[in-house]
Amino acid sequence: MSKLGTLSVIFDLDGTLVDSEPNYYEASRRTLAEHGVPGFTWAEHERYVGVSTQETAQLWTREYGLTARADELLAATNRRYLQLARTATRVYPEMREFVELLAAEAVPMAVASGSSPEAIEAILAGTGLDAYLRTVVSADEVPHGKPAPDVFLEAARRLGASPADCVVVEDAAPGAAAAHAAGMRCIAVPYLTAQAAAPQFATADLLLRGGQPDFTARAAYDWLVRSAR
Repeated sequence: MSKLGTLSVIFDLDGTLVDSEPNYYEASRRTLAEHGVPGFTWAEHERYVGVSTQETAQLWTREYGLTARADELLAATNRRYLQLARTATRVYPEMREFVELLAAEAVPMAVASGSSPEAIEAILAGTGLDAYLRTVVSADEVPHGKPAPDVFLEAARRLGASPADCVVVEDAAPGAAAAHAAGMRCIAVPYLTAQAAAPQFATADLLLRGGQPDFTARAAYDWLVRSAR
């Protein structure tokens, strides 16, 4: 029997498994420029980290007073993003190793992401992670995105796992809040380390305040083994 018992692991995708935010930023910048919002900055983009692409497009219409519909903005951004995602997405090396360690123990794994199904598929296929991560849930498939628990609960359902047996790996405060709301444990690896003190991260069972530089596959695996006992 696996040292990890009945454990299942659910990964967020963007900013957790892969460094896709630069691609989202570039796609967003081009779409907003097309609709009369020049000079969209990285600092502005950071406000939407952890928010689903669908909700981001809705926020844009209000915050920038755009006449375009949210679904039009979403479609344009997704189209640009997919072009970048297929060829220019970097997997965090320690995260890839972590996935491989879990796969060697036959731990059930899933991806639960705020991105569109097409974007998730493009990234997993383009990076080779689809060999390990076959159970995938997009926020587009559930009533509410993070910080609601819907994507994580649906991932657990598809894995046939109890939420209490699931550990979520997340980089964003809304995701940590969603994991807590789902009744799941959480390993938090903040993408924006300046946000590590956010109240939502305080609910995480393991918080790596320094983000990805603090994360190692072996240490995370050993923590799971200890917490499974």
